Amino acid sequence: MDAPSERTRVKRMNKRAAYDAETVHGILDAMPICNVGYVFDGAPYVTPTLQWREGDHVYWHGSSASRMLEACTEAEVCLTVSIIDGFVMARSAYNHSCNYRSVMVMGTAHKVTDAAEKEMRLKNFTEGLWPGRWDMLRKMTAQELKATTVLKLSLAEASAKVRTGAPGDDEADYALPIWAGVIPVRMEVLKPVDDPRLITGLTPPAHITDFKIG
Repeated sequence: MDAPSERTRVKRMNKRAAYDAETVHGILDAMPICNVGYVFDGAPYVTPTLQWREGDHVYWHGSSASRMLEACTEAEVCLTVSIIDGFVMARSAYNHSCNYRSVMVMGTAHKVTDAAEKEMRLKNFTEGLWPGRWDMLRKMTAQELKATTVLKLSLAEASAKVRTGAPGDDEADYALPIWAGVIPVRMEVLKPVDDPRLITGLTPPAHITDFKIG
């Protein structure tokens, strides 16, 4: 599949590139943390935040007073997601690498202005991570909804880059008595910790105890 645009074409190690929706969507769905690049007052910034995907758009949210969200609205942005799967240990420093999955999305970010749609997107974000949680929470107030901005970005200009497998050493180096291989890496979800002010007798629901990422 061809790159959707010249600016999203992977040029360095392009054999690792993927432009199909299945790969792009899978990486976005596996990692809720993203970094958003934008320009504010003529200077470049990159801000980490949480993202979620619905169909062919990616969404993120925050305070309506957020400088990042203000700067991104109706502006060109670059959103990236990265997952490290392992450290690739070669027989030379030059050939060390990482196994990873990454996505870069470029385009114009748009604000979700309809209040009902905004609440629906926030619900979908919450339910996507913790199914069943939204309906057990205190209802969001009109002021809370007003104080929250939701932005969306089309996935029309998106590319993925993925590396898997063993080191790629120089042929002559395979005879060297040096350990080489992969140190696998994963994100681990630990046992939930109760709020110190939790009402006595409450236990975490299944969407907490069974929570997974990726």
